[in-house]
Amino acid sequence: MNYLSVENLTKSFGVRVLFENITFGIDQGQKVAFIAKNGTGKSTFLKILFGTEGYDSGNVVFRKGIKTGFLKQAPIFPKGSSISEVVFNSKSEQIQAILAYEKAVKNPDDSEVMQQAFDKMDALDAWNYETKIKQILGQLNIHDLDQNVGELSGGQQKRIALAQVLIEEPDFIILDEPTNHLDVEMIEWLENHLAKENVTLLMVTHDRYFLERVCNEIIELDDQTLYKYKGNYSYFLEKKQEREEVFEANVSKAQNLFRKELEWMRRQPKARGTKAKSREGAFYQTKEIAHQKKDNSKVDIEINMSRLGSKILEIHHARKSFGDLKILDDFNYIFKKKERVGIVGKNGVGKTTFLDIILGKQNLDGGKVVQGETVVFGYYTQSGMKLKDDKKVIETIKDIAEVIPLTKGKKITASQLLERFLFPKHMHYNLVEKLSGGEKRRLYLLTILMKNPNFLILDEPTNDLDIITLNVLEEFLMDFPGCLMIVSHDRYFMDKLVDHLFVFEGEGKVKDFIGKYNDYRLALKNNPTKEIKVTNQPVKKNVEEVVVPSQSKTKLSYKEKVEFEQLEKDIPLLESKKVELNNLLVENTSNHEEIMKITDELGQVSTELDEKSDRWLALSEFV
Repeated sequence: MNYLSVENLTKSFGVRVLFENITFGIDQGQKVAFIAKNGTGKSTFLKILFGTEGYDSGNVVFRKGIKTGFLKQAPIFPKGSSISEVVFNSKSEQIQAILAYEKAVKNPDDSEVMQQAFDKMDALDAWNYETKIKQILGQLNIHDLDQNVGELSGGQQKRIALAQVLIEEPDFIILDEPTNHLDVEMIEWLENHLAKENVTLLMVTHDRYFLERVCNEIIELDDQTLYKYKGNYSYFLEKKQEREEVFEANVSKAQNLFRKELEWMRRQPKARGTKAKSREGAFYQTKEIAHQKKDNSKVDIEINMSRLGSKILEIHHARKSFGDLKILDDFNYIFKKKERVGIVGKNGVGKTTFLDIILGKQNLDGGKVVQGETVVFGYYTQSGMKLKDDKKVIETIKDIAEVIPLTKGKKITASQLLERFLFPKHMHYNLVEKLSGGEKRRLYLLTILMKNPNFLILDEPTNDLDIITLNVLEEFLMDFPGCLMIVSHDRYFMDKLVDHLFVFEGEGKVKDFIGKYNDYRLALKNNPTKEIKVTNQPVKKNVEEVVVPSQSKTKLSYKEKVEFEQLEKDIPLLESKKVELNNLLVENTSNHEEIMKITDELGQVSTELDEKSDRWLALSEFV
């Protein structure tokens, strides 16, 4: 059953044509990814389909009666709205019944209203739906539904918008970069959710594992031509390479034939017979094929890395807290040449704070960071992208340098460097505000690499970059001779580039896991309640100890020692119980009473675990 038909769709901005006369259809149950380079109009294309952006010509037709949902790349919510008002902004009778029931639960004294709400839930069979909604909100870490959306970060707002789409259960979902701002647990849950659900899907994403596991068809826009691949990301890569090889072979064959036919054309008189005229017509067809050119341009990254000495970066007995929130607790590490480390952990455990400490943007509470004299940091971070919208693209580069030194003594101009980064000459004098999100990130990356760093720190570098640029960036980083530190939720990117991981577990605990990112995820799944095997690098013996100011209380009483020992036994048991209850919650998706019972118990266990962990932290200061 056809859900979407697109016929001869054309869209341009002035003289710039994004796509022209593209035609395709999506049937019920298909899960389709849309792939194209940055700047070719992926987000514009999705907006056109959903009806929030106009187009020049063609037709976009959805099947009558189906419900569609759209996750924008940067959602905007009404000012002053609460999370609840946004998430449950639907005319669905079931959602309205759930809202009425939740309201009644807050006022249990009004038994009549409570009974009416209860009866309505029964009549609409909304209990299972309520359970599903709570699971979606819980998986996306959305708990305080009364909070104002205006107080949330961009990442939190993206999760709210995603929850809104999933809760509405549309027949056809359009997703623009759904994995941006999600941690790995959320991404894996979303993968499973979309793969299992009987939903029709069209999405733009740079997450290649997500593509591989969710999509069963890929549509690629390349040189204003649409290509369709019936398969996942691996199949797409294989067939795309075959297509390009066939294209090159056909063009090469036509070029050889064209040279022969051109010689014949030059020899023949103007007056020709019927047979000669037929051959002349074939000549012009051959000429058209022979002169076909494919845009094979790709980002060309080459930098003259600053020399890196033997002493790089040392962290000794580092401690950092914000009130009761511990970020680092006696962390030690000595970086070596060509170090490749990934930083992982849930949102809010202090990964970005750790980077700021390394860069000297934040001070430690105790311990020290020693930086080698030759170290030149290059720091790519989402919050650090402060390009001036009113500046021209080439001015952004020339502000750093007019001429840029490369390896082996070579030099290039700012204009030549821009062309290597896929900014053709006609774009050099465009204002930065005219660039797409991915183009801005590419320009920002260029401004960092121009400074010739030998220690690269990349905080979520893959967001909004197209897959073509990501592949080139990965190739560059694999050959990068300096040190590399990456914070990313892109599992594919991490697997290709890092050798070990700093795992931020919370409460100041950071462990060094030797292995790829998927190795860590596999170890975590196989041993959810056990200690993951780690290797901690020893600290040099001659390092001067940091003196910590003495406190009024210096040791534990006998009673506190007994309490501390008991806490060390209780906390692992509570952690195991929490994991067990979470697993039960996932397995029991249909039994509403059982779900409510498990949820209540999980809340009690979580509260007790938090209280005992806080107490353990307080006592551990004096052990």
